[in-house]
Amino acid sequence: MFESAEIGHKLSKVEYEAQEPILRIKLLEVQEELKNASFPVIILIGGVDGAGKGETVNLIHEWIDPHYLETHAFGSASDEERERPEAWRFWRVLPPKGRIGILFGSWYTRPIIDRVYGKTKNTDLDVDLMRINAFEKALVDDGALIIKFWFHLSKEAQSARLKLLMKNPETRWRVTDLDWQHFKLYDKFRLISERALRTTSTGEAPWLVIEGQDKRYRSITVGNYILDLISKRLATEHSRTVKISTSPVKAENPYTILDTLNLEQSLSEEDYKRLLEKYQGRLNLLYRQAKQLGRSVILVFEGWDAAGKGGIIRRVTSALDARDYQVIPIAAPTDEERSHHYLWRFWRHIPRAGRVTIFDRSWYGRVLVERGEGFASEAEWMRAYAEIVNFEQQLHEHSTLILKFWIHIDADEQLRRFQLRQETPYKHYKITDEDFRNRAKWNDYELAANEMIERTGTEFAPWYTIAANDKKFARIEVVKTLCDRLKKSL
Repeated sequence: MFESAEIGHKLSKVEYEAQEPILRIKLLEVQEELKNASFPVIILIGGVDGAGKGETVNLIHEWIDPHYLETHAFGSASDEERERPEAWRFWRVLPPKGRIGILFGSWYTRPIIDRVYGKTKNTDLDVDLMRINAFEKALVDDGALIIKFWFHLSKEAQSARLKLLMKNPETRWRVTDLDWQHFKLYDKFRLISERALRTTSTGEAPWLVIEGQDKRYRSITVGNYILDLISKRLATEHSRTVKISTSPVKAENPYTILDTLNLEQSLSEEDYKRLLEKYQGRLNLLYRQAKQLGRSVILVFEGWDAAGKGGIIRRVTSALDARDYQVIPIAAPTDEERSHHYLWRFWRHIPRAGRVTIFDRSWYGRVLVERGEGFASEAEWMRAYAEIVNFEQQLHEHSTLILKFWIHIDADEQLRRFQLRQETPYKHYKITDEDFRNRAKWNDYELAANEMIERTGTEFAPWYTIAANDKKFARIEVVKTLCDRLKKSL
């Protein structure tokens, strides 16, 4: 795969000086047009040490407007990063629509280095590469343009390059002991890098391998490739149409998983107080054990409007130290959030080790509200099921406990609670015309919820459907379930 990047590509000074100013002008023009586009550009920089990666990144900053460009270099993970799934450090720096983001080192670095140094096996590498393909496909499906550069040098050229840098006092600092250590493993790096590139050079995000020996050649090649891909994407941007549709399945009286719940279950006030004290005390002990072990917990609450999610959350948090949890209420996305992949705003709130994060509504809005209201196309919400399962699996593999609750009431109980909110002055803020409008789509939302539970309920992140016509019963069921799952996981 690297043979064509070892044949000695060169560009003369005359050719370079003739092309460089024209290329710079065109890049600035295309960047100006990109500002109003509906997609981000993600540029990945990888390759061998000494092949000009850093020089090329600096040159890109010189050639285009840095106000609309961000570069993030990834070295060893920080304590904060190690306490979360590996993907967290990449998700949080992805560029918004209309902007360019350069990732110097990326999600490829750790899998390749771990395999070279024998920390993993080929099967582990293949799993990492499969996950990378799924990640990049999710970004591309959401509209992102991913440009991947691999800078290559032959073994002889890399040795000569490192020695040349070492001779010059002004560039000596750029060569480290780690560079020479990697050089000693050149053959192994080449073999494993080739495997990685071959597996992940997809139609959605292909690799461009560039010979890095000649500075002028690699600079012009990189600039032209960026210009070409962005220009082609912009040319097709206006012709891209998105069909918006709600659920293709309709039923007047659907029978679903939710219909199997016994909504008549209830608790007396006396039993409720006794059980609440019992399970809140148990929860406090269990969560403190989890904190000591560095186990983080994510709770997801979905369900009907006025189902009592807020009251349940308050009973959970009453058993926790306020310094150890955060509640994330999810409303309509902001402009900043809409300019990213829909999972971006949730990745940002993944808790550190030993902490608890509670989502009052969540990423499941993609397959519920956005599906039901036509804010997402059928293709978007259909592929979201797999994207969400992949997301939760990464959390689980990082030892995060995930509990997902659907809080269920019937339509009559919802109407009664709506009317009570209208009659209670301090509850007026909880009720809007939209709440009543959504009731007309009850059957559609029930079908969507049923499909969501079927498609995303997994052994590592199952759904718990909670009968909530009686608020006291629902609160105890949630806290008790949380205790049971925590105890089992510990």
